Order: sequence, then structure tokens, then C-alpha cells
Amino acid sequence: MSLVFAIFAPIIVALFIPLLFKKVSKIHTGWFVLLVPVALASFYATYIPSIMNGKIHTDELPWIPSLGISFISYMDGLSLLFSLLITGIGALVVLYSIFYLDKNKEKLGNFYVYLLIFMTAMLGVVQSDHLISLYFFWELTSISSFLLIGYWYTRDRSRFGALKSMMITVFGGLMMLGGFLLLSIIGETFSIRELIGQASALAEHEFFVWALVLVLLGAFTKSAQFPFYIWLPDAMEAPTPVSAYLHSATMVKAGLYLVARFTPIFAVSEVWVWLVTGVGILTLFWGSFFAVKQTDLKAILAFSTVSQLGLIMSLLGIGSIAYHVTGDLVATYTYATFAAIFHLVNHATFKGSLFMIAGIVDHETGTRDIRKLGGLMSLMPISFTIALIGSLSMAGIPPFNGFLSKEMFLEAVLGLQHFDLYAMDSWWILFPIVAWIASVFTFVYSLYFVFHTFRGKHKPEELPKKAHEAPIGMLLSPGILATLVIAIFFVPNFVGNTFIKPAVAAIQPIAYDTPSDVGFTIKAWHGWDSPALWMTLGIFLVGYILYKTIPKWTPLYNSIPVKLSLNGMYDRIMKFADSGANRFSSIYMTGSIRSYLVYMFAAIIVLLASTMWIKDAFVINFDNLAPISFFEIIITIMIVVSTITILVTNSRLTAIIALGAVGYTVALFFILFKAPDLALTQLVIETVSVALFLGAFYHLPKMNKHEKKKEDRRFRLGNFIIALGVGVMVTLIAISSHSQKLIPSISKYYKDTVYSEAGGGNIVNVILVDYRGFDTLFEISVLTIASLGIISMIALRLTKKKGDRKIENK
Repeated sequence: MSLVFAIFAPIIVALFIPLLFKKVSKIHTGWFVLLVPVALASFYATYIPSIMNGKIHTDELPWIPSLGISFISYMDGLSLLFSLLITGIGALVVLYSIFYLDKNKEKLGNFYVYLLIFMTAMLGVVQSDHLISLYFFWELTSISSFLLIGYWYTRDRSRFGALKSMMITVFGGLMMLGGFLLLSIIGETFSIRELIGQASALAEHEFFVWALVLVLLGAFTKSAQFPFYIWLPDAMEAPTPVSAYLHSATMVKAGLYLVARFTPIFAVSEVWVWLVTGVGILTLFWGSFFAVKQTDLKAILAFSTVSQLGLIMSLLGIGSIAYHVTGDLVATYTYATFAAIFHLVNHATFKGSLFMIAGIVDHETGTRDIRKLGGLMSLMPISFTIALIGSLSMAGIPPFNGFLSKEMFLEAVLGLQHFDLYAMDSWWILFPIVAWIASVFTFVYSLYFVFHTFRGKHKPEELPKKAHEAPIGMLLSPGILATLVIAIFFVPNFVGNTFIKPAVAAIQPIAYDTPSDVGFTIKAWHGWDSPALWMTLGIFLVGYILYKTIPKWTPLYNSIPVKLSLNGMYDRIMKFADSGANRFSSIYMTGSIRSYLVYMFAAIIVLLASTMWIKDAFVINFDNLAPISFFEIIITIMIVVSTITILVTNSRLTAIIALGAVGYTVALFFILFKAPDLALTQLVIETVSVALFLGAFYHLPKMNKHEKKKEDRRFRLGNFIIALGVGVMVTLIAISSHSQKLIPSISKYYKDTVYSEAGGGNIVNVILVDYRGFDTLFEISVLTIASLGIISMIALRLTKKKGDRKIENK
């Protein structure tokens, strides 16, 4: 199996899922889908030994060769880590969904098609070396996540959450595309590897910072950083398997991947250091602070995810400082990158299990409202155990993997005191303070999630369903993740050597040539003299006090006006855009075809005139003109007389005949100019047009002379200006095109290649079929679409008539 084929394997399998869902309905479709991520995870696992030794694998599939665009799979330590997360967590999510989604009630065909499309999109994002293919997969994640979040499309909140996520992430994607284009202009390549190789030269360009900011907008929107995080809580309306997959291990990590991948390019700029670190720390605090306010289990996890993503983002920012220092300080800051990747893995394990437990609670009790829950520990002991493991790991308590990476985070933040560039020596103290406060709230919401759900008084009267333990199949996936949470704590360096070090070497090529050069080890105990230890003890103490006094201080959240919230701002922007678009369209969408023609002709005049003026293309030269014959003068007079007749006549029949005379006279010109094929085409079109006009105008009411005079007075001046403008512009363009040649004529190429290349004898036919083949194909497509629309309207009209007759008969 090639790397490129592995990327597209899920979407290829997705083509057969609807058939399996319909034809093999007795077996849950998820069992067939499960084979895909399991097979892919096994395939990617075979690359672990070679990647650990520093080897890089590539594979290429041409996409648009004429533009140099290809699907290039680039497999290094960073790509492999994310590919294993996407497929490994994906396999557990599919297994969980088999027991979570009822095959008799849910549209599983749709669900698994969307899921497999998303899997392909994510694999494409983390393996693409070409900027355009990366953008293609990036937007495919937005589209497929929109479909997954809106899976229960009959629910208003599901549709709202899906639209909100797509609006924000697609906006970021477009900004990212702008950054990619600027990078390609600066570096004259779309290859990420080649751009990394010329990073120092890129930094000198005036567009470098603009490209940096635009790329970060894409990363921040996708990874739910402040202030773009608002889409993530609303996305919790998705089915829990979607939340566990997209919002713990994959989609929200795409932005982190982007920052990690582009660190070797942008880290040389202080703007990158400040933006990535600052936005990450702010997001960490903001998400942790507002997580305690939530009452929906998945909303708590959503805000906690925002917080944890901010933590990882800030670590990547601190790690980028390694590009600005030398000596021993390089290891001080690459340690932050090591901590970021380690926590990324840890977060996928404990947050994935917690999302699944939230789904289990909802599935077995009928609600996620934490105010109605409590006392479930004795009724759901296995679920409680898994939730406890995940929550304590999220809180940073040993012996769970979250404790290890949290300690590393605190040490990395404290390391900022050694960096004295870009005013960091004046502001560095704020980062550990904010990080400590955010960690306190992380401790609070972790305990709040697990103990308010499973301990306390049981309230069966407030639950829609009688609470009971979930089936073993549904507990299997979160149980595996919880086991990994504990296992990683005891064998962290196995994970570090196998997965983390190769990824760090890919992010920090300036410091490490191979993964074996990364010399960090993960330890649970750093000694009593470790500042991080005392910060941790303070977190536990203050966090526990705040947790026990939650009812006393949480009313402070109510003092924040909803109108001032970011969600309120988003709603107002969307409402203003919607109403503004309606008002604007009501101005020009009058229903008058004449008005629409005026807009189009006016636009044509402005665009053509401005283009000709800018290009200085208005040239009039009457040299080398052919002599004008007597017959040409007569035919010209006939055209002028017929045109004037159309304008002055009060009879529709006369106007149609005069219009036909213009067309037939033009056909005579073609005959004089020895173009019989064009003349024949003109005659056929004119005959059909005249017949259609006569048939259409026959059914119109008779023209009222007074109304015509009134209409003429109202529109005469506007019509005259538009008609004069179009006529003058077409005339000037025709004369200018004859008078000069800004570019060589393509006619010689047609003459030279019509026989040798196209193999045709009639140059007009060859132009239409070969040289302009796509143009002709699109014209046929337009006619086909129009025909289908007409047939549909006729069919609807016939159906309506039949319905009316049935009603009359009754």
C-alpha cells in the first residue's frame, strides 16, 4: 500500500458504505467501517522503526501536472504521530459508535460516509507537502465536519452549530490560503520542505509577516483559539462519537499541527513567538475559567478542550524561541516543544475517554445536564472509574499521564525568564502567573465534571430514563483510553522515544538532525527544589478550596452581559449580514429584466473602458483597410434602416420583422466575406429566433400607446446612455484590435496545427470541438441544466394539476 493510497483509502471505502447499509442491514455498518482505521493504523505502525532512525518517506500522485500541483505525502515523525492518532483514535471511535448509534433508528450510511471523508481529509492535512493540496484537505475537513456536526439535521441547534463551525473555520481557511499564496510568491515554490530550506531568506521579504499572520488565522480558527473558540461549544450538538473524534484528537489538533509544521519557517520572527505564545496562554485561561460555568457535560468538556488546546499552543510558541537563542538555552526551549507534543498525545487519551463517558451518561440517563445528575457512582461504577481516571489526568494529578505533561508545561513557562529579547524580560512573569491561575481552574472543572455527575444525591425523578450501566461494548473504547492514561504515566519514555522525539526533530530541525539527538527524558519526580512542584501543590490546594465553594463564587459569571460576549457579537454580525444582504438585494432584485440588463451592460462598459484605458489600448489606425464595395454599402444601409425601424415602430410585429431583417442582413455580410458556414448558422439561428419571438409575443396583451409613451419618457435617457456606451465600446475595441496587436494572433497557431495536431479539415469545426472543447462542453452543460429545470417545472405543474383534480373529485 502506498502512502498516497492510504490517504484516499477511507474515502474510497465510503463509496460503498450506502450499499452495505442497505444490502447488509442485519449487521451494523460500523463493523465494516472499523476495518479501515484498524488497517491504516497497522500500516502506519510499520513506519515507526524507520522514522525513529530519522528516515523520511515520500510518495506522490500528480493532480494538476500543468500547474505543478500534486498530492505529495511526506511522512516524518510529526506526520506519523498525527496519522497514528487519526487512525488509532478513529478505530476506537468507530467501535464506540457501533454500540452508541442504533442501526434501526440512525442513518448510518450517511454517518459513516461523512466520518470516512473526514478521516481522509485529516490524513491529507498532516501528510501534505504541497501547500495547495494541504489547503484542499484543510477545507475538506471543514465540509465533512459540517456534515458530521449537523448529522441530526432536524434539530435547530445541530444546524446552527454546524453552520457556525463552518463559517469560522472556512474564514480561517481562506485567510490561510492567502498566506500560502504569499509564501509561494516569496519562495517561488509550493513545497513546504523547500520553503523550510530557505526560511532565513524568506524572513527578509516584506510579505513575510503578512503570510505569517494569515497562516496563524487559519490555525487559530481551526484549533479554537481565542477569540475564535466560540464554534466549539456549539459543535457539541453533534453525536458523541463525532465529539470524541473531532474535538479531542483530530480536527481541533489540525491547527496545532499547522503551527508545528510551519515553525521552522516562521519561528525566526518575533511576531510568531508573541502571537503563538500569547494567544495560547490567553486561550488556556479563558477556556478554563468559563468551563466551570457550564452545566452541560459536553459543554464543560468543550471549554476544557479550548483550554487544553491553548496550553499546547503556548508551548509551541515557547518552543519557537529556540530559533532565537544559542548554547544551552536551545535545549531549554526545545523542551517546551517536547512537552507540547507529549501533552497533545495525553490530551487525546484522557479527553477522548471523557467525551465517550459523557455520551454514555447521556445515553443511559437521557440527559447531560449536570444539575439533574448525581449519585451515579453506584449505578454506573465502571463509567465512574473511567471518568475518574480521565478527570484526574486532566487535573494533573498522579499517577496519570496528565500530571507528567502538566509539570513539563509549568517548567517550560518558568523557562521564559531566561529569554531577554523582544521585551520578554519585562513581561515573562505574566505567563507563569496566568498559567498557574488557569491550572487552578482546570483542577476545579475536572473535579466538577466527575464528582457532580457521579457523587452526591441521586435524582431519579429528574432523569428522562432510569439510570443503569452501559453495555460492555460501549465501555470498551473509553476503557482502552483510560488504560493508556495510566500506562503512559509508568512508561512515559517509551512513548517519548517512539513518538515524541521524532516529532520534535521534525519541528526543530535547527537543533536536531535525528530523533536520537533529542536528549530529553520524562520523569514524575523532579525533586523538592523544583518550582513546578510547589506550583502544583498550590494548584491542588487553591483548586480544592474553589471546588468546595463553587456555589458561592459562580454567580459572578452572571454579571457578564450576554451582549458583550463573543457569541453575542457573532450573532449580531450574522444577523446584520443577513438583513444587510436582504436589503441590498431588494434594491436591485426588482424583477425587471430591463433593469438586470442595464446592470450587466453598465458593468461591461466600466470594466472594458477601464481595462482599455489602463492598458492604453485605444488606438485608431485606418491603414491597410480593404476597399468597401457597393454591395457592402447597400447591406450596411439595410442594417441601419432595420435598426431604426425597431426603435420607432409601435407595432410588435413590425419590430420582430425588422429585427429578423437585421439578422438576415448580417448573414449576407458573411456570404460576401466568403464564410458560408457562418452565414448558414446565422440564418438558422435567426429563423428560429424570429419564430420564437412571434410565438411568444402573440400571447402578450396588446401594447397601450399611452403607456409606451410614458415608459419611453421614463427610460429613454437611461436606455440611450447604455446603448450608446455599449455600441461605442464595441466599436472602439473592434477598431483598436484591428489597429494594433498587443499579443500575437492565435489564428496562425490554428492554421499551423489544424491538420497536424487536431487532424481536422474544417478549421471552424476543429476550433469548436478541439481548441475550444471545454467551452463547448460547458455550453452543452448549461443547456442540459436549463432543460432539466424546464422539465422539472413542467413535471411539477402536471403533478399540481393531478392533485387539484383529486381534490375536486373528493
